[in-house]
Order: sequence, then C-alpha cells, then structure tokens
Amino acid sequence: GDKAIPRTEVVKKIWAYVKKNNLQDKKEKRNINADETLREVFGGKKTVSMFEMTKLVNDNLTSSKG
Repeated sequence: GDKAIPRTEVVKKIWAYVKKNNLQDKKEKRNINADETLREVFGGKKTVSMFEMTKLVNDNLTSSKG
C-alpha cells in the first residue's frame, strides 16, 4: 500500500512468509532458502542468513526512498 511501515515490521513479515512457506533451512536454521519472490528482495540470491536478510531489507528500503 501507500503507507510506510518500519523496517522491523518488514523483517517480521518476511519471517512470517518464510515460516508459512517452509523456506527456513532445515539444517542451518539461521538460513533462508529463497523462493522466486524472495530472490527479488534478496538480489537474486538463493540462500541468505537472517543477518544478511536484515541488511538486504535495509538496503532495499533505503534505496527506495529516493
């Protein structure tokens, strides 16, 4: 929508999506195995750690403010 939400909420929503779609790595719980939708957010990467995800979300949010 048009209303901006805080970065923390974006991260929460991505985690909810990850869990709903079983995208959390089974062996390495800190990793996310991105589907096609998340790859767009993650710059095309197939797997990212939760720390990297936070950075990528932050990068996306700051670059879209322009």
